[in-house]
Amino acid sequence: MSTTIDFIEYVCDQIAGVGEIRYRKMFGEYMVYVNDKPILLVCDNTVFVKILPCLDETMREADKEFPYDGAKKHYVLDIDNAEFSKKVIAILEPVTPIPKPKKKKGK
Repeated sequence: MSTTIDFIEYVCDQIAGVGEIRYRKMFGEYMVYVNDKPILLVCDNTVFVKILPCLDETMREADKEFPYDGAKKHYVLDIDNAEFSKKVIAILEPVTPIPKPKKKKGK
């Protein structure tokens, strides 16, 4: 089952106010960007965040799962808890780089 548009819009509503939010469909699932930085991975109506040392304390109680086949384990974010989700994003956003633009093929 892939993520529904209603769910991805719910995710964005839950984190409103943390910065400029946009999402992009990727392989039937979604990446949520905050200030042009890839912060949340949404697969099968579940929100994932990368396991990073800066989140060790905050996410110590969170489940860890594989978002898709071949991926590394990620934390599962309780997106229903808007304040907690915003706290996690506030920790992640400063340490997440803006992706470099991909070079066009043939140039």
